[in-house]
Amino acid sequence: LETMRREGYELAVSRPSVIIKHDENGNKMEPYESLVIECQEEHQGSIMEVLGPKKADMKNLEPGLNGRVRMEFEIPARGLIGFRQTFLTLTKGSGIMTNVFSHYGKWQDAPGLERTRKNGALVSMVDGKTSAFAIFGLQQRGTMIVNPADEAYEGMIVGINNRDDDMTVNPVKGKKLTNMRASGSDDAIILTPPQKFTLEEAIVWIQDDELVEITPTDIRLRKKYRTEQEAKQAKREEVMKRQQALQAASKKG
Repeated sequence: LETMRREGYELAVSRPSVIIKHDENGNKMEPYESLVIECQEEHQGSIMEVLGPKKADMKNLEPGLNGRVRMEFEIPARGLIGFRQTFLTLTKGSGIMTNVFSHYGKWQDAPGLERTRKNGALVSMVDGKTSAFAIFGLQQRGTMIVNPADEAYEGMIVGINNRDDDMTVNPVKGKKLTNMRASGSDDAIILTPPQKFTLEEAIVWIQDDELVEITPTDIRLRKKYRTEQEAKQAKREEVMKRQQALQAASKKG
Protein backbone atom coordinates (compact mmCIF):
# COMPACT_ATOMS: atom_id res chain seq x y z
CA LEU A 1 0.00 0.00 0.00
CA GLU A 2 2.83 2.40 0.82
CA THR A 3 4.45 1.64 -2.54
CA MET A 4 1.21 2.35 -4.41
CA ARG A 5 0.81 5.57 -2.45
CA ARG A 6 4.28 6.75 -3.44
CA GLU A 7 3.54 5.91 -7.07
CA GLY A 8 0.60 8.33 -7.02
CA TYR A 9 -2.36 5.97 -6.55
CA GLU A 10 -5.38 6.90 -4.45
CA LEU A 11 -7.35 4.12 -2.78
CA ALA A 12 -9.52 3.24 0.19
CA VAL A 13 -8.88 0.12 2.26
CA SER A 14 -11.00 -1.60 4.88
CA ARG A 15 -10.08 -3.37 8.08
CA PRO A 16 -7.87 -6.44 7.46
CA SER A 17 -9.36 -9.88 8.01
CA VAL A 18 -8.24 -13.49 7.65
CA ILE A 19 -9.42 -15.97 5.00
CA ILE A 20 -11.76 -18.49 6.61
CA LYS A 21 -12.18 -22.06 5.36
CA HIS A 22 -14.36 -25.01 6.36
CA ASP A 23 -13.32 -28.65 6.73
CA GLU A 24 -15.23 -31.66 5.40
CA ASN A 25 -17.49 -31.61 8.47
CA GLY A 26 -18.38 -27.95 8.02
CA ASN A 27 -16.28 -26.72 10.96
CA LYS A 28 -14.87 -23.20 10.65
CA MET A 29 -11.08 -23.09 10.18
CA GLU A 30 -8.67 -20.15 10.42
CA PRO A 31 -4.97 -19.68 9.55
CA TYR A 32 -2.29 -20.12 12.20
CA GLU A 33 1.17 -18.55 12.19
CA SER A 34 4.52 -19.69 13.55
CA LEU A 35 5.84 -16.76 15.58
CA VAL A 36 9.45 -16.42 16.73
CA ILE A 37 10.42 -13.65 19.17
CA GLU A 38 13.84 -12.65 20.48
CA CYS A 39 13.91 -10.08 23.28
CA GLN A 40 15.49 -9.15 26.60
CA GLU A 41 14.51 -11.32 29.58
CA GLU A 42 12.94 -8.30 31.30
CA HIS A 43 10.36 -8.00 28.48
CA GLN A 44 9.43 -11.70 28.41
CA GLY A 45 6.63 -11.42 30.96
CA SER A 46 4.86 -8.45 29.34
CA ILE A 47 4.97 -10.11 25.89
CA MET A 48 3.50 -13.37 27.20
CA GLU A 49 0.83 -11.38 29.04
CA VAL A 50 -0.26 -9.77 25.75
CA LEU A 51 -0.09 -13.00 23.72
CA GLY A 52 -2.01 -15.08 26.29
CA PRO A 53 -5.51 -13.70 25.52
CA LYS A 54 -4.70 -14.09 21.79
CA LYS A 55 -4.52 -17.89 22.25
CA ALA A 56 -0.78 -18.08 21.53
CA ASP A 57 0.61 -21.54 22.32
CA MET A 58 4.29 -21.53 23.36
CA LYS A 59 6.23 -24.30 21.62
CA ASN A 60 9.76 -23.54 22.75
CA LEU A 61 11.73 -21.26 25.08
CA GLU A 62 15.51 -20.96 24.89
CA PRO A 63 17.89 -18.65 26.79
CA GLY A 64 20.24 -16.67 24.57
CA LEU A 65 23.33 -14.54 24.96
CA ASN A 66 23.55 -11.19 26.74
CA GLY A 67 20.37 -11.70 28.74
CA ARG A 68 18.12 -12.38 25.76
CA VAL A 69 15.56 -15.16 25.26
CA ARG A 70 14.11 -16.84 22.16
CA MET A 71 10.43 -17.81 22.24
CA GLU A 72 8.47 -19.80 19.64
CA PHE A 73 4.67 -19.64 19.48
CA GLU A 74 1.82 -20.95 17.40
CA ILE A 75 -0.89 -18.29 17.19
CA PRO A 76 -4.04 -17.55 15.15
CA ALA A 77 -3.24 -15.03 12.40
CA ARG A 78 -5.95 -12.74 13.80
CA GLY A 79 -3.88 -12.30 16.93
CA LEU A 80 -0.99 -10.77 14.97
CA ILE A 81 -3.04 -7.99 13.37
CA GLY A 82 -1.73 -4.82 14.98
CA PHE A 83 0.61 -6.72 17.33
CA ARG A 84 3.85 -5.47 15.74
CA GLN A 85 3.37 -1.91 17.03
CA THR A 86 2.56 -3.22 20.51
CA PHE A 87 5.63 -5.46 20.37
CA LEU A 88 7.93 -2.56 19.52
CA THR A 89 6.49 -0.56 22.42
CA LEU A 90 6.87 -3.41 24.91
CA THR A 91 10.47 -4.15 23.92
CA LYS A 92 11.41 -0.46 23.48
CA GLY A 93 12.53 -1.26 19.93
CA SER A 94 15.06 -3.91 21.00
CA GLY A 95 13.00 -7.00 20.11
CA ILE A 96 13.09 -9.10 16.94
CA MET A 97 9.89 -10.69 15.64
CA THR A 98 9.32 -12.99 12.65
CA ASN A 99 6.24 -14.92 11.61
CA VAL A 100 5.29 -17.29 8.79
CA PHE A 101 2.12 -19.18 7.85
CA SER A 102 1.90 -22.60 9.49
CA HIS A 103 -1.45 -24.30 8.84
CA TYR A 104 -5.24 -24.01 9.07
CA GLY A 105 -6.67 -24.97 12.45
CA LYS A 106 -9.83 -24.79 14.53
CA TRP A 107 -11.50 -21.39 14.83
CA GLN A 108 -10.88 -19.84 18.26
CA ASP A 109 -13.67 -17.94 20.03
CA ALA A 110 -11.70 -15.70 22.39
CA PRO A 111 -12.29 -12.07 23.47
CA GLY A 112 -8.58 -11.36 22.96
CA LEU A 113 -8.91 -12.14 19.25
CA GLU A 114 -11.88 -9.83 18.72
CA ARG A 115 -10.45 -6.44 17.77
CA THR A 116 -12.69 -3.95 19.55
CA ARG A 117 -11.47 -0.48 20.36
CA LYS A 118 -12.39 1.38 23.51
CA ASN A 119 -13.16 4.74 21.88
CA GLY A 120 -15.67 5.78 19.26
CA ALA A 121 -15.10 8.30 16.48
CA LEU A 122 -15.96 11.97 16.01
CA VAL A 123 -17.56 12.08 12.56
CA SER A 124 -18.08 15.25 10.54
CA MET A 125 -21.67 16.04 9.56
CA VAL A 126 -20.83 18.77 7.00
CA ASP A 127 -18.44 19.59 4.17
CA GLY A 128 -15.91 22.42 4.35
CA LYS A 129 -12.65 23.55 5.91
CA THR A 130 -12.13 22.89 9.61
CA SER A 131 -11.90 25.96 11.84
CA ALA A 132 -9.78 26.56 14.92
CA PHE A 133 -12.89 27.78 16.78
CA ALA A 134 -14.76 24.52 16.15
CA ILE A 135 -11.76 22.32 16.95
CA PHE A 136 -11.22 24.19 20.22
CA GLY A 137 -14.78 23.36 21.26
CA LEU A 138 -14.44 19.71 20.21
CA GLN A 139 -11.24 19.11 22.20
CA GLN A 140 -13.40 18.50 25.28
CA ARG A 141 -15.15 15.67 23.43
CA GLY A 142 -12.02 13.78 22.42
CA THR A 143 -8.66 13.79 20.66
CA MET A 144 -8.60 15.53 17.27
CA ILE A 145 -6.80 14.06 14.25
CA VAL A 146 -7.16 17.07 11.92
CA ASN A 147 -5.59 20.54 11.83
CA PRO A 148 -7.41 23.87 11.34
CA ALA A 149 -8.06 24.67 7.65
CA ASP A 150 -7.99 20.98 6.65
CA GLU A 151 -10.62 19.92 4.13
CA ALA A 152 -13.40 17.85 5.73
CA TYR A 153 -16.52 16.22 4.34
CA GLU A 154 -19.62 14.47 5.63
CA GLY A 155 -18.72 11.04 7.01
CA MET A 156 -15.02 11.87 7.55
CA ILE A 157 -13.55 10.96 10.94
CA VAL A 158 -12.03 14.08 12.50
CA GLY A 159 -11.29 12.84 16.01
CA ILE A 160 -11.33 10.05 18.60
CA ASN A 161 -14.27 10.22 20.98
CA ASN A 162 -13.68 10.00 24.73
CA ARG A 163 -16.69 7.67 24.91
CA ASP A 164 -17.16 4.28 23.28
CA ASP A 165 -19.79 5.39 20.73
CA ASP A 166 -19.60 7.49 17.57
CA MET A 167 -20.66 11.14 17.60
CA THR A 168 -21.48 13.42 14.67
CA VAL A 169 -19.91 16.88 15.03
CA ASN A 170 -19.49 20.11 13.10
CA PRO A 171 -15.74 20.82 12.69
CA VAL A 172 -16.21 23.76 10.31
CA LYS A 173 -18.37 25.97 12.55
CA GLY A 174 -17.04 29.52 12.75
CA LYS A 175 -17.25 32.08 15.49
CA LYS A 176 -20.22 34.43 15.31
CA LEU A 177 -18.91 37.94 14.71
CA THR A 178 -20.46 40.99 16.36
CA ASN A 179 -19.40 44.59 16.80
CA MET A 180 -19.52 44.19 20.58
CA ARG A 181 -16.42 43.31 22.60
CA ALA A 182 -16.90 41.31 25.79
CA SER A 183 -14.29 40.57 28.44
CA GLY A 184 -12.81 37.10 27.99
CA SER A 185 -14.54 36.28 24.69
CA ASP A 186 -11.56 37.33 22.58
CA ASP A 187 -8.92 35.32 24.43
CA ALA A 188 -6.41 33.45 22.30
CA ILE A 189 -7.50 29.93 21.33
CA ILE A 190 -5.01 27.27 22.46
CA LEU A 191 -5.19 24.05 20.43
CA THR A 192 -3.70 20.69 21.37
CA PRO A 193 -1.62 19.22 18.52
CA PRO A 194 -3.66 16.56 16.68
CA GLN A 195 -2.84 12.88 16.84
CA LYS A 196 -1.47 11.63 13.52
CA PHE A 197 -1.81 8.02 12.39
CA THR A 198 0.74 6.17 10.30
CA LEU A 199 -0.70 3.95 7.56
CA GLU A 200 -0.27 0.81 9.67
CA GLU A 201 -1.77 2.42 12.78
CA ALA A 202 -4.78 3.71 10.82
CA ILE A 203 -5.57 0.31 9.28
CA VAL A 204 -5.39 -1.36 12.68
CA TRP A 205 -7.51 1.33 14.40
CA ILE A 206 -10.55 1.33 12.09
CA GLN A 207 -13.67 -0.79 12.61
CA ASP A 208 -15.66 -2.86 10.08
CA ASP A 209 -17.81 0.12 9.07
CA GLU A 210 -14.83 2.41 8.38
CA LEU A 211 -12.21 2.93 5.67
CA VAL A 212 -8.73 4.41 5.39
CA GLU A 213 -8.37 6.80 2.44
CA ILE A 214 -4.81 6.71 1.13
CA THR A 215 -3.52 9.46 -1.17
CA PRO A 216 0.02 10.58 -2.06
CA THR A 217 -0.29 13.52 0.34
CA ASP A 218 -2.76 12.48 3.05
CA ILE A 219 -4.08 9.58 5.10
CA ARG A 220 -7.72 10.14 6.08
CA LEU A 221 -10.25 8.05 7.98
CA ARG A 222 -13.92 7.89 7.00
CA LYS A 223 -17.10 5.95 7.53
CA LYS A 224 -17.87 3.37 4.84
CA TYR A 225 -21.30 5.00 4.41
CA ARG A 226 -20.99 8.78 4.41
CA THR A 227 -24.50 9.62 5.62
CA GLU A 228 -26.59 8.11 8.41
CA GLN A 229 -29.32 7.33 5.86
CA GLU A 230 -26.91 5.23 3.77
CA ALA A 231 -25.72 3.40 6.89
CA LYS A 232 -29.29 2.59 8.00
CA GLN A 233 -30.21 1.38 4.51
CA ALA A 234 -27.12 -0.87 4.37
CA LYS A 235 -27.96 -2.27 7.80
CA ARG A 236 -31.52 -3.09 6.69
CA GLU A 237 -30.22 -4.84 3.58
CA GLU A 238 -27.77 -6.87 5.68
CA VAL A 239 -30.58 -7.96 8.03
CA MET A 240 -32.72 -8.99 5.05
CA LYS A 241 -29.85 -11.05 3.59
CA ARG A 242 -29.38 -12.85 6.90
CA GLN A 243 -33.09 -13.63 7.13
CA GLN A 244 -33.12 -14.97 3.56
CA ALA A 245 -30.06 -17.13 4.31
CA LEU A 246 -31.74 -18.54 7.43
CA GLN A 247 -34.94 -19.28 5.50
CA ALA A 248 -32.96 -21.03 2.74
CA ALA A 249 -31.08 -23.11 5.33
CA SER A 250 -34.31 -24.10 7.09
CA LYS A 251 -35.87 -25.23 3.79
CA LYS A 252 -32.87 -27.42 3.04
CA GLY A 253 -33.05 -28.92 6.51
